[in-house]
Amino acid sequence: MPDNTFSKIHTIGIILNGVTGRMGTNQHLLRSMVAIRDQGGIPIGNNEVIMPDPILVGRNAGKLKRLCDISGFDKMTTDLEEALQDDHNQIYFDAQITGRRYHSVKRAIELGKHVYCEKPTAVSSQEALELYTLAKKAGVKHGVVQDKLWLPGILKLKRLMQSGFFGDILSVRGEFGYWVYEGHSIPAQRPSWNYRKEDDGGIIVDMLCHWRYVLDNVFGTVKAVSCLGATHIPKRVDENGKEYQATADDAAYATFELEGGIIAHFNSSWTVRVRRDDLLTLQVDGTKGSAVAGLRECYIQHYGNTPKPVWNPDVPQPINFYDDWSKVPEQEPYDNAFKAQWELFLKHVVTDTPFENDLLEGAKGVQLAELGLESWAQRRWLDVPNLV
Repeated sequence: MPDNTFSKIHTIGIILNGVTGRMGTNQHLLRSMVAIRDQGGIPIGNNEVIMPDPILVGRNAGKLKRLCDISGFDKMTTDLEEALQDDHNQIYFDAQITGRRYHSVKRAIELGKHVYCEKPTAVSSQEALELYTLAKKAGVKHGVVQDKLWLPGILKLKRLMQSGFFGDILSVRGEFGYWVYEGHSIPAQRPSWNYRKEDDGGIIVDMLCHWRYVLDNVFGTVKAVSCLGATHIPKRVDENGKEYQATADDAAYATFELEGGIIAHFNSSWTVRVRRDDLLTLQVDGTKGSAVAGLRECYIQHYGNTPKPVWNPDVPQPINFYDDWSKVPEQEPYDNAFKAQWELFLKHVVTDTPFENDLLEGAKGVQLAELGLESWAQRRWLDVPNLV
């Protein structure tokens, strides 16, 4: 609970819609809302604090009641309109499946709520851009979750760039994914809708939204894309034990041209077995040094520590290529990435501090996913035009 020494507490009603899903429960409710409450709110200077006051919204009352018991928040409803009509609730947050997001966010904007939502923000860039236009016209605050920008590994890469460690950056290589079980013997660890195109599933739609904001904000604006998708596993088993046809892509192999001539390539797959440092790794190569970052750790190799291998397949490799890399030490505290962005958005709502991750940035992610699918269909490079 808040410290009694605070002279003013800004209590903000927040509608958490779709909170019963994995991300909604773990990252947004427990590791963000509960964590912010338990730390005593968000200090904003002048002996003031912001305190979230969420209402949990979903279609299953039983699940909502269990989440209330776990989180210690006592407000819940299965009636979204009821929550939207309550003037106490200033912010609408959406973590539903993508196909339900547009209409709910649009309704919240119509009622004057500030909006913050997961990505993709809509099923098409046209709808995503419309949400941005409506929010701007209504004068409400708006944002999209872009959590990877606050991961320790990504922050370490940004600090290296700020210090000039890389020299001129040449390329970025991203490897993301893991083996998602088909469900025939071992239950799948992702929901079945992810693998049905008719339910807005697919890894291109899911992950190219992420890669857009990571590339744009860390390395350079995406100028063009070439993408090849695949549905490697044709049949899977759903949550009810019923086999179904996988109609959406479960792997994507995409190359991006960035401003400044940087080339980025990302392999994204739910059909890959991991032999790397983490589920996501980014290798950045520059003229003066290289780095490999995971979700939390980052390893670097300076020009002066770079070995000089010689190609000779007839003898065992004499170099251990891991030996000449150094681990970047912990130089600053790191909070949960979702919580860190929630705090920034709540400060934006209460104190009008800048918040760059708005619905236009969300629309850019949807746009890149659309272009990735189009590139796959046409089997060619596509330029990425400005949305506005």
